[in-house]
Amino acid sequence: MKTIDLTSSTVRDLNQALHEQALECTEREWAVTNPKGQHNLAVGLDQKLAVDIHGHAGYFCAGMNKKAHIVVHGNAGQGLAENMMSGTVRVKGDASQAAGATAQGGLLVIEGNAGARCGISMKGVDIVVKGSVGHMSCFMGQSGSLVVCGDAGEALGDSLYEVHIYVKGEVKSLGADCIEKDMRAEHIEELSGLLNRAGVDEDPAAFRRYGSARQLYTFKVDNASAY
Repeated sequence: MKTIDLTSSTVRDLNQALHEQALECTEREWAVTNPKGQHNLAVGLDQKLAVDIHGHAGYFCAGMNKKAHIVVHGNAGQGLAENMMSGTVRVKGDASQAAGATAQGGLLVIEGNAGARCGISMKGVDIVVKGSVGHMSCFMGQSGSLVVCGDAGEALGDSLYEVHIYVKGEVKSLGADCIEKDMRAEHIEELSGLLNRAGVDEDPAAFRRYGSARQLYTFKVDNASAY
């Protein structure tokens, strides 16, 4: 295992070393020590690497991730795993707002709570939050799944498209065009698979499902106040 200590190396040094593995992979396992909340850790990876960040991460950690498995052994700041394409990102603590924003694939697991706008404009990623999420989560979500084992804040799923949302706890309010839907057998199966992939021990039958009412896909004057 290759260890990079951010008290003696810069974030640029770290990311450069990780990016070089896409050209010639000489080390699969990496440990990052003393991150001290620095921003842009392990961004833009394009190789099947295992990266363990031992401490708190700042803004945009694991952004644009492709293929890599990244674990933050602490909390993460704004924009965690923004625009990730594939691979997995796991945070052992809490994540700030906009976790998984615009992400197009892969699996994001947050073992604590997530702030506002979790999964904003998500485009295919699967997000599993063991705690609760803040307001406007899944705003304009296009595809993928958001699983919340705790509660959800105001305006959940506002203006969403075809994301599947599963919430075990209370939902403070639903956003424009988001409604509760039936939890059928195929959704229990999908949710079971997501929970298993995330390593979360929850009963899928305890969740409720939310999705798009499909009333805002095209402009209707009767819905003008909802746009």
